[in-house]
Amino acid sequence: MDIHDLSTPAVIIDAAALERNLSTMAAMVPGQRLRPHVKAHKCTALAARQASHGHTTFTCATPREVMGMADAGLGQDLLLANETLDPRRLGAMASLADAAMVTIAVDSAETVAAAATAGIVNVLIDVNIGLPRCGVDPDKAGALADAARKLGLVVRGVMGYEGHLMMVADADEKAREVNAAVDLLLAAHRDVGGDIVSSGGTGTYQLQTRVTEIQAGSYALMDTAYASLGLPFEQALHVLGTVVSVNPQWAVADVGLKALGMDHGNPSIDGATVWFCSDEHITFAPDLPVKVGDRVRVTPAHVDPTMSQHDAAWLLSGDNVVDRWSIDLRGW
Repeated sequence: MDIHDLSTPAVIIDAAALERNLSTMAAMVPGQRLRPHVKAHKCTALAARQASHGHTTFTCATPREVMGMADAGLGQDLLLANETLDPRRLGAMASLADAAMVTIAVDSAETVAAAATAGIVNVLIDVNIGLPRCGVDPDKAGALADAARKLGLVVRGVMGYEGHLMMVADADEKAREVNAAVDLLLAAHRDVGGDIVSSGGTGTYQLQTRVTEIQAGSYALMDTAYASLGLPFEQALHVLGTVVSVNPQWAVADVGLKALGMDHGNPSIDGATVWFCSDEHITFAPDLPVKVGDRVRVTPAHVDPTMSQHDAAWLLSGDNVVDRWSIDLRGW
């Protein structure tokens, strides 16, 4: 098979580019210093490749990801970096005790109680270090850890996500703000205890020298948003489309809103200006003429939600298809 045999829209991954990205990160952040975030790709086959590079602990965003990683034999140390109250999902993760080590994030008395009631053993105290999302105030982290231990939970340490700083362009400003965020996390850690200080992402991994582990994920496949930061990773993922209509001023391919993550803006097409996306279409002005039936590679602005729109990814060597990977961690 080659790209002309694929039904579109289709996620395609350049196998060589992916391998270079994984090797580059493994050289810079080796072993358990990196806890790759599987929300970026939702694919156990890709997670297995990360494990082959020495990254054997993983971050998950949903209980579904935790369960799927354990089922795939990748459950050595799984962190659910998200608050969960659902007793069925918590119970399902607790039942993995013989197959996987599961730790979940908690940031309130309610999430602590839910974890303890369900039989969860390990938790991290999730600390708010600047992103207005989840996380306990840093000065209340110690008390929450004490409450968790009184209920029999093992508090492994702290986590905090400085997601609001990932796309800061000015290097000096980013360094100052990341260090200030980590100061908050380390202050909380002094009160909480434990071996883990978990933070960071693809946009800040170089600055995270004071934490024990980094939760980067998008580095493996990349997108146009992270590409704008000049990181040492290359674009490995595209959404393949077919040109379905041509006008003298523009062309249309079958990659629309339902095939892309759009929260970071329009995707891009090399050699073209993207005008807009609609439900099933992308309208673009090509630099050189295209014809109906041509294939185009659309580069998403945000890889994580793009992957979650598709059932499978096709691994390529050049234009040749070498494998099909199920995006098997989709859903909740």
